[in-house]
Amino acid sequence: VQLVESGGGLVQAGGSLSLSCAASGLTFRYYAMAWFRQAPGKEREFVAAISWVGGNTYYADSVKGRFTISRDNAQNMVYLKMNSLEPEDTAVYYCAADLTSDSADLLDSTKYNYWGQGTQVTVSS
Repeated sequence: VQLVESGGGLVQAGGSLSLSCAASGLTFRYYAMAWFRQAPGKEREFVAAISWVGGNTYYADSVKGRFTISRDNAQNMVYLKMNSLEPEDTAVYYCAADLTSDSADLLDSTKYNYWGQGTQVTVSS
């Protein structure tokens, strides 16, 4: 299994970025997908997830209303559209995948077996 993130970069506060994650080596449509992030000196935290059943979406309170997760099962891709970015959103963003179907597990990084290498997002004030 390989997950490859792209789309990170430097943006001013209030701006937007779109992250992409290309998945290979798995039957993508059966996997829940998520984005996590880790800022320097902080633990990895949940950002957003999308289930494989019904495409239900889940968001951290800190990004709700600003970020949108989506998936394209035909292209084996998952996306994170980030609007109204804040300096506090600065972090390395990771794509993750797992077969879990439990909505509670979707928010838990320890439940994910597969991870990308991460992409840096920097928001300047």
